[in-house]
Order: sequence, then C-alpha cells, then structure tokens
Amino acid sequence: MIGKKIGKQRRHERIRKRVTGTTERPRLCVYRSLNNVYAQLIDDTKGATLMAASTLEKDLKAEKGHKGNIEAAKKVGVLLAKKATAAGIKQVVFDRSGYRYHGSIKALAEGSREGGLEF
Repeated sequence: MIGKKIGKQRRHERIRKRVTGTTERPRLCVYRSLNNVYAQLIDDTKGATLMAASTLEKDLKAEKGHKGNIEAAKKVGVLLAKKATAAGIKQVVFDRSGYRYHGSIKALAEGSREGGLEF
C-alpha cells in the first residue's frame, strides 16, 4: 500500500511540474474517492478555484446508484463544462492528478469535451 501511495504522489508531482492554469486557460483538476468524483477549475496565477462540480451536487445527488463510477464521472464532466461555458471559459488544461487515464477519469474528460470544453 505504501508503494502505491508513493507512486501516485510522484506521478502527481511530475504532472504538476508541467501543468499550470491561467485565467484564460484554467486547470481542470480531478479527484476521485471510492464513493464520489470531484472536478474543479483552478487559476494557479491567483491561487483560486473558479468553479467546481462533483457527484455531491443537488442535481446528481438525487439520482440513485453509486456515485463513484464511470456514468457519474461523465455527468460531472458535462455539468462542469456547462458551468464553464456559461462563465465564458472554453479552453482548459487537464490535470489527472496522478491517476491513470482510464475509467472514471477518462469518462470525466470525455464528458467535459462533450459539454464544450477544449483541451
């Protein structure tokens, strides 16, 4: 278990060296727990979160079923993309936070692309 944690932390640090968000092109940061999926748009120059979406929001929380799966992650991506396009944000930089690009992380990315974000 310690090896997995250290490996994920190293991957996350390696990614964050190259990926930074600006006001024009914020960073789409993803976090997933066993039960929920979270995503937020971050402006690293200001150190501020511009907007966030997760499976704990009212729209998605009312639905039945497990919230940490691929379908829920895709819905979070679409929801975040709708919020971002309403605020005038079209382009983002994707930060997978050390997770592999498959499963719920890939579904969230595809959902946000379907919603209108470019990265």
